[in-house]
Amino acid sequence: MADTIKGSEAMIFALLSEGVDTIFGYPGGQVIPLYDSLYDYGKDIRHILVRHEQGATHAAQGYARVSGKVGVALVTSGPGATNTITGIADAMMDSTPIVVISGQVPSLLLGTDAFQEIDVIGITQPITKWAYQIRRPEDIAWAVSRAFYIASTGRPGPVVLDFTKDAQVGSVNYKYSKVTHIRSYQPAPEPEPASISAAADIINSAMRPFALIGQGVILGGAERELQAFLEKADIPAASTMLGLSAMPTGYRLNKGMLGMHGNVGPNRKTNECDVLIAIGMRFDDRVTGNPEFYARQAKIIHFDIDLSEIGKNIAVDIAVPGDVKETLPKVTSLLKPAVHTEWISKFEPDEQEEYSKVIAPMLNPPADAPLNMGEVVHHVAQAAGKDAALVTDVGQNQMMGVRYFRYDCTRSVVTSGGLGTMGFGLPAAIGAKFGAPERTVCLFVGDGGLQMTLQELGTIMQEKIDVKIILLNNRFLGMVRQWQELFFNKRYSATTMLNPNFTAIAEAYNIKSRNASTRAELDEAIAEMFALNEAFLLAVDVATNSMVYPMVPAGAAITNIIMGDNNNE
Repeated sequence: MADTIKGSEAMIFALLSEGVDTIFGYPGGQVIPLYDSLYDYGKDIRHILVRHEQGATHAAQGYARVSGKVGVALVTSGPGATNTITGIADAMMDSTPIVVISGQVPSLLLGTDAFQEIDVIGITQPITKWAYQIRRPEDIAWAVSRAFYIASTGRPGPVVLDFTKDAQVGSVNYKYSKVTHIRSYQPAPEPEPASISAAADIINSAMRPFALIGQGVILGGAERELQAFLEKADIPAASTMLGLSAMPTGYRLNKGMLGMHGNVGPNRKTNECDVLIAIGMRFDDRVTGNPEFYARQAKIIHFDIDLSEIGKNIAVDIAVPGDVKETLPKVTSLLKPAVHTEWISKFEPDEQEEYSKVIAPMLNPPADAPLNMGEVVHHVAQAAGKDAALVTDVGQNQMMGVRYFRYDCTRSVVTSGGLGTMGFGLPAAIGAKFGAPERTVCLFVGDGGLQMTLQELGTIMQEKIDVKIILLNNRFLGMVRQWQELFFNKRYSATTMLNPNFTAIAEAYNIKSRNASTRAELDEAIAEMFALNEAFLLAVDVATNSMVYPMVPAGAAITNIIMGDNNNE
């Protein structure tokens, strides 16, 4: 390496020092110098040309979520940068580690309303862990190292680096030093022995303990620690949507999903347990329902790495701050082996009721009934294999996807939770396949969400990547239609979709595809899809009036469950 190099090349070296092997991006005027340097390092860093900058951020998210590494997006200034805002906000809400690098006009033009100048730092500061503008080549190595450290440690999240053009073309004596500590930044609070002891005492005295598992367990790599904790104290558990694959679907203590469209047993038992143990979750409103009626009978213990989440939405009796990979074993070591057979058996009537009222009609419909989303997901999951990763868009396809897919290994759910971003699914699936190329990636998407980022089929075509796209086409904005049916007197305002020929569009992108509208066609199409080691679009016509049940209405108690046919419990 020469003693003096361009800032753009210094950026490449810094990214390589952080182990970056894949970048999702879209070039433009103010970032051309960086792309020019990237040209010489194509064997070391693979650049994936997306078709829209929003797609770059969602792809970086998908990559990060399945790989556990930091995802990277590279865009130009002005609209290139502003097009990333939705993905950055999504990453912030879902604690996804990404670094977004945006080109910027030369420093001398800052504040002059130059062509494609925008205040990237001002826009992104509220939706990032850190946003920094690199104006000097001397600051590149420092900024990149700091960015990756902040993005990946503690509660992960997005970081933005705004890279001025003069910093890209200027010269620097490059030297990289990896950041391992920032004085003003504490990634994880130190465990508190008193809290750990108090939590163990409460759990040891519990007769009806219940654990709520969030994505924090996955982000902390604490899946084994969680299972050891649950096994020793014989505690049934359920997951938030983002925490689903922390436990295998068939694990004996796994009682399903929490929340608005979660399983009946976990929601009811939240208000029947005597000790509620939240682990790496934030008591989102979609999980708690009306907080005034949430677990009022229980002592609540909250494990979390983010102190700001403890007590924010639900008052707790014991806070256990720290990294769950460290705090869970400390509590487990103080637990007495327990058996809660009678308590765990009380989930069975709820499971049987949900199966008979919701699941069985979904998976075993009359032969002449239209296909429904749940059975499509179930059939795909059966054929996908144990290593499959689920990616969804947002809406009914999302809820049916997470409910009826199976999880046999961790990091198997990629979906937009906190922000609920339609259009997330297709680019996120692309990123997921690059993050875990050995795994089968199944994307479930609705006709509305697919058309928001449909252009990313071009990325699949160019990169020739094997993503299985299952389009659940009900010709409606399904989730909004569901709310209109249940709560707005069936006034279907602006939710009917007149759709294009999706298989013809796939053909235009050289992606194999097939329509299915009957059960025989579905099984044949699924077999064809998985027999091919290439991308496939399976467009399934499903019932236009599909409903996702169970459902807890917004603002209702978590036990106020609609099972179907408008029956409130």
